[in-house]
Amino acid sequence: MRRVAIIGTGMTKFGENWDQSYRHLVVEAGIRALTDAGVSGDKIDGGYMGTMASGRLIGQEHVGALIADYMGLNPIPITRVEGACASGSLALRQGIMAVGSGMKDIVVVGGVEKMTEQSTGEVSNALGGAGDQEWELFMGASFPGLYALMARRHMHDYGTTSEMLAAVAVKNHKHGTKNRYAQYQREITIDDVLNSKMVADPLHVFDCSPITDGAACLVLAPMEIAESYTKKPIEIVASAQASDTIALSSRESITELKAAKIAAEKAYKQANVSPKDIEVAEVHDCFTIAEIMAIEDLGFFKKGEGGKATLEGKTEFGGDVVVNTSGGLKAVGHPVGATGVKQAVELTWQLRGEAEGRQVRDAKLGLSHNVGGSGAPAVVHIFKRGY
Repeated sequence: MRRVAIIGTGMTKFGENWDQSYRHLVVEAGIRALTDAGVSGDKIDGGYMGTMASGRLIGQEHVGALIADYMGLNPIPITRVEGACASGSLALRQGIMAVGSGMKDIVVVGGVEKMTEQSTGEVSNALGGAGDQEWELFMGASFPGLYALMARRHMHDYGTTSEMLAAVAVKNHKHGTKNRYAQYQREITIDDVLNSKMVADPLHVFDCSPITDGAACLVLAPMEIAESYTKKPIEIVASAQASDTIALSSRESITELKAAKIAAEKAYKQANVSPKDIEVAEVHDCFTIAEIMAIEDLGFFKKGEGGKATLEGKTEFGGDVVVNTSGGLKAVGHPVGATGVKQAVELTWQLRGEAEGRQVRDAKLGLSHNVGGSGAPAVVHIFKRGY
């Protein structure tokens, strides 16, 4: 396998983008990524686009053809990739394998979702398809409900508190104030979280990521030619994916994501690093309990200690590992198909030293953690400064 590097990044502002259509979001992010890489469209060998529910949300299928058309990339092949909320990271994996195998040289990878054109109920039903539709969604189990079950069990087993959950949201909103692409750019307090409306006990509104529109893109190239395009190539030193049962009720445990633990173990082995080597991480905080479980599953903290570590500031700047410098899904937003690519964009900026106002000093190694649904698929990537 050839070594693979990121040579270009681009993304739109995340939020309620009423004046932009699905295709316009992709074009904006794509043009920014190609411009950043200094690559013209005729140099692209192929592309992969992560999107979860465009058919349900905007009535648009055949996304690969749509994007190739509106990006002006015909006849270059563009392929849609879907894996619920992990669609973006799965698209990135496809791009890595295409370049690493030698089948393609310059590949564009993206993720996009347009979610605000439907009501909250309709969006919830569309997202519910990421779980077991017959045994969860049909029976009335929404994703806030499923993650609430995880949170309540975590509280029972490890003494995790609502204040610890709230600390995740407070931290990520604080980081989000420094990110001009974030949907929410204001700080909140623990009391704000605890006094917000209850969605599914113990999860409040401010424990939940929002409904969001947005797109993000990357340009990949073999490491051997990356420096001919950029002075700051970021090498992808590990890419790992694992699976678990789609229904939460079939899991061995609901206080951890087994797929995430396995993917992380594989990624650390590929990169020949340990959790202690990671300086900055973007993890999947669709709900505050998800971040707490993630930092445990990734080995940053022992099982049951993630909530306490967050409350004590160990995941903030100056802590053991800086988590969700972008603001995470909680503050930046969660356009489900785009999230995994957005994480890689943020880590690329961090390792380049270009994360305006939220830079982790001299960061050399970063990790992204992206899951689909309640954790049936999980994808972990590790990124290294390549210069």
